[in-house]
Amino acid sequence: MPLLSVNAGCLAYGDVPLLDHVDFQIDAGERVALIGRNGTGKSSLLAAIAGLRSLDDGQVWKAPDLRITYVAQEPEFEPGATVFDAVVGGLGDQSRLLAAYHELSHRLADMPEAERAGALDELARLQHQLEASDAWQQNALAERVIAEFHLNPEARIDDLSGGQKKRVALARGLVCEPDVLLLDEPTNHLDIAAIDWLENLLLVRHVALLFITHDRRFLDRLATRIVELDRGLLSSYPGSFSKYQERKAQRLHEESLEQARADKLLAQEEIWIRKGVEARRTRAVFRVQRLDKLRAERAARRNLQGQVAMRVDAGDSSGALVADLINVSKSYGDRKIIDNFSGRIMRGDRVGLIGPNGAGKTTMLRLILGEIEPDSGSVRRGTKQQVAYFDQFRTALDPEAPLHEVISPGSDYVEVAGHRTHVMSYLGDFLFSPQRARSPVKSLSGGERNRLLLARLFARPANILVLDEPTNDLDIDTLELLESLLQDYQGTILLVSHDRSFLDNVVTQVIAAEGDGQWREFVGGYSDWAAWHAAQNKPGEKVTDKAVAKPVAKSAEAAPATGSRATKLSYKEQQQLNALPGQIEALETEQAALMEKVNDPATYANDPAAAQGMANRLAAIDEELLELLERWEALEAKTSKA
Repeated sequence: MPLLSVNAGCLAYGDVPLLDHVDFQIDAGERVALIGRNGTGKSSLLAAIAGLRSLDDGQVWKAPDLRITYVAQEPEFEPGATVFDAVVGGLGDQSRLLAAYHELSHRLADMPEAERAGALDELARLQHQLEASDAWQQNALAERVIAEFHLNPEARIDDLSGGQKKRVALARGLVCEPDVLLLDEPTNHLDIAAIDWLENLLLVRHVALLFITHDRRFLDRLATRIVELDRGLLSSYPGSFSKYQERKAQRLHEESLEQARADKLLAQEEIWIRKGVEARRTRAVFRVQRLDKLRAERAARRNLQGQVAMRVDAGDSSGALVADLINVSKSYGDRKIIDNFSGRIMRGDRVGLIGPNGAGKTTMLRLILGEIEPDSGSVRRGTKQQVAYFDQFRTALDPEAPLHEVISPGSDYVEVAGHRTHVMSYLGDFLFSPQRARSPVKSLSGGERNRLLLARLFARPANILVLDEPTNDLDIDTLELLESLLQDYQGTILLVSHDRSFLDNVVTQVIAAEGDGQWREFVGGYSDWAAWHAAQNKPGEKVTDKAVAKPVAKSAEAAPATGSRATKLSYKEQQQLNALPGQIEALETEQAALMEKVNDPATYANDPAAAQGMANRLAAIDEELLELLERWEALEAKTSKA
């Protein structure tokens, strides 16, 4: 029995239906990803399921006593609220009592003696109300969730970063232990470490998920079913995102063949009905009726939305050297952002900068480009550099300016890669209609603004592309096209991104923040960097990948000359350490076998109960693997102590 369903749902803006009599349901234990192009109505469908808006027609059915939590793409909080206040806000009627008790109990220690007696009486009254409403269990749950999300309960929401606010919103969503969790772009504002952590958290939670995301690796790891919203209709694809891509390509091929056959038949019937007078006298009524039906179907057909057509002009080549950083350090106040870093970037390099939010990736970019100077060390920069900068905050866009003025101020034409194009046609390549091109920037959605910024970026020749979070709000189709364009680009690329797939597909080397101002160079992409880090925690694993040649060499140079004596493990601990690799390998083998079965649509069709059992076992394996890896790390740390 489904937890909830949408029956014949309809929703439209203007004359274009976002939802055209769609049917949808989600069952217990499912993790369903809702994907589609920007502006197709994904967030509107999620809001309708959450009860935040109504459908134009159709209905949303929910199982009795079903608990649904919705985490918006841009969560909103009460001004001045603390983290604890915001999290317990997800508990409904009891949230006010819990927040009042929590605030008063924390203020009590600093109160003057004259006010303490009255505060104690108020505390006792609140405690009695909490006991009467059986809210202590919810208070303990809120504190546990806050600790699980690594949040400070006393911190003010107004002082938090975007990533921390997203964690608070997720904690608020989970504190009421929902049956169905609705997530709209949960990875926005999160860095790579936080995205990994969120994936692991959601994998072990026994909650049905319906989520919107454009992060392909997040999709592939979490989703047990992909539902695509395309031209007002929903299509369901059981299995992972990789399986979806294969089936989607096949479906589009079949759809194009079917439409070609229909168009050919329509053309034949149009020729027949336009024959001479004698032929029209003998025409069959059923053929006229069929022609009317074919015309109606062709008029009602919604063709696949066009693809963005991107071109970039690398201009004249820069000098062979882009930047040479020698023992560079940079601090802001007492905080050291970069500590004695050396590295060299040459023409044609594709460099990814990775690290947690606030690590200093933008500072590193500005040092490389010469926008700021180091506190110590030196930076030698190359010649003939033409830089195009994609700013994640979109500060280059004037919200009041029309789109065509943003692209080509004072001119009707742009010249890209030797081709002179009218600005309206150029904007059309980025899916902006002529009417839209005359609208102000402030009328655009987040995804449309990113597309406009890319259009502006590529309208000028540049031999160095600096892309600071270019993937935010872009749909999957546009992401893949941007990847393809950058792979063929002949200039130098400096890329900051938390999209792991995008990094792997674009960059050839990485500069990674290691903490405390330390940065390290790696050859390869994100996966090579992640594999190197994983290898450091696995004893006996030989690191041979050329991707780690640079970090291994630097580690050897930095190693102290004096030796250290390892602490001896007990016999029992040594036996545990020896057995751990085999235990982990066995679990990973079982995990891979189960994933193959779960991704097979036949599993759900033939035996839904067995499929649910496999999903539960996969969640248990994730927990067991985490415990074994933590134990392995603890034993290894013990042996390395001097």
